[in-house]
Amino acid sequence: MRILWDLDGTIFNTYPAILESFCTVHKEFHGKQVDEVEALRWLKRTSKEAFAHFGIPEQYRDRFKELDHARAETGSEPFPGVEKVLAEAEVNVIVTHRTRESTKELLEKWGLAKYFAEIVSPDDDGFPRKPEVDAYQYIHDKYQLDWAIGDRALDLIPAKQVGLRTCAFQNPDLEADLNIEEYTDSVVDLLRGPLT
Repeated sequence: MRILWDLDGTIFNTYPAILESFCTVHKEFHGKQVDEVEALRWLKRTSKEAFAHFGIPEQYRDRFKELDHARAETGSEPFPGVEKVLAEAEVNVIVTHRTRESTKELLEKWGLAKYFAEIVSPDDDGFPRKPEVDAYQYIHDKYQLDWAIGDRALDLIPAKQVGLRTCAFQNPDLEADLNIEEYTDSVVDLLRGPLT
């Protein structure tokens, strides 16, 4: 099995760091707390949509990214069982909105960098951001991938466009070939076998 992975919310439980960073930026701009449940709902779509919904100007995005990357690197752990799936795969690649540098730091901190053949960061590599298909097409052409695993629609939309099977992680609302809540041995078997 050859897998294209999203990073945040798929390999690492980074949503606590993302939410905390967004709440900080919201308070800095608006001077008050944001409803965390509502903020997380929007962040699980895209951070850009969350910024627009809550009326935070784009110039605050750099501050948000700075906070998020620092907090993710110190506090975000890989999801239980994900290393087993990584170890069983023939090829693993990442397409992430995170910078390549912060992605490598997070992977190295947890000893997972060895599992990845390539990291594509659209901002660093000159590709348009997900859900645009360009980065997915490049990486699929290079590695002849089978699956894409992600937690948001924008992770799976381009995967479907390039002909990959899709696996939605901890998001039952996503339309995917496979929906999972955790990484288990049975998930490895499902990813290896044909879909019925």
